[in-house]
Amino acid sequence: MTVKTALTRALLAATVSLAAAAASAQTVLEQAAEHRFQLDFHVNDEALAKMLPVGWEPLIAAQGPAKDANLRMIFIDRMAIIGGDGKPAARPTARLVYLAVPVKELATGATGQMIIHGLTENAADVPGDFGVYQHASTAKMSRTISASGGVVTGSEDWEFATASRERMEVHVEYERGPASKGGAEVKFFDRRNPAKYQIFKTDQAIDIMRNPTTTPPDHIRKFSYKAGGGRIRTLFDGTEKVVSWDSFPWYIRTVSAP
Repeated sequence: MTVKTALTRALLAATVSLAAAAASAQTVLEQAAEHRFQLDFHVNDEALAKMLPVGWEPLIAAQGPAKDANLRMIFIDRMAIIGGDGKPAARPTARLVYLAVPVKELATGATGQMIIHGLTENAADVPGDFGVYQHASTAKMSRTISASGGVVTGSEDWEFATASRERMEVHVEYERGPASKGGAEVKFFDRRNPAKYQIFKTDQAIDIMRNPTTTPPDHIRKFSYKAGGGRIRTLFDGTEKVVSWDSFPWYIRTVSAP
C-alpha cells in the first residue's frame, strides 16, 4: 500500500467521526491528513511560565518518552484539509510550525495543551483561533524519502522566519524505523481565555527516532535546529535541551468545538 493510499483511507475512515461528534454535541470544524516532525524540549521554566495564564502550569512527565519535556515544537505539512461540511477547505494545504505546552489548571486539575506561538506560510491564517500565529515571510519545506535494500531513509528541511526575527527551523536526516499506532482526544485551551477550548482527536503513527529516556535505536543521522528571536527569544536562550525526536509519517486530526 502506498503512503498516498494509506492517507486517503485513513482520512476517509476519520470522516465517519463526523456523525459521532455531532451525536456528542460537538461541532466539527475541520479534518486534515498531515505529516509532522516534532521536537520535545525542556526550556527555561521561568520564561515559559510567563507565557501561560494565571493558574496554569506546564504538565511535565516524570517518565516515558516525554520525560522532562515542557514544550513541543511541531513542524506540520497539512496535505489535505477538509472543512466541517466534509468538502475540501478553501485552502486545502498548508505548512506551519507551532509551540505547544502540555498544561494543567491548578484549581481544577484540568489537563490539555496550549499553543503559545506559531509561524505559518498563509497570511490568512493569522492570528488563528488561538490568537498566536504570525505570518512567516520565509516559509520553506522539503521532504525526501528513498529506499534501498529494505532500508528507508529520509531527509527533512523546514525553515520559518518572520520580519520581526522569530525563527524556527530544523534540518534532519534519518533512517525510518517501525512506527507505533496511537491516537488521543485532547483539549487545546485558549491561553487568552482558558474557558474556551477546541478538541483535537487524532489517529496517528509515531516513529520515535531518538530519545535518551526510552533509548530506542537511534535513527537520527544528521540534525540541527535554530529557534528564537522576537517573542520566543527567552524560551530559546541557549539553555534549552532537546529530549525527544519524533516523526509522524501520517497524522489524521479532527478539530471540534464543544
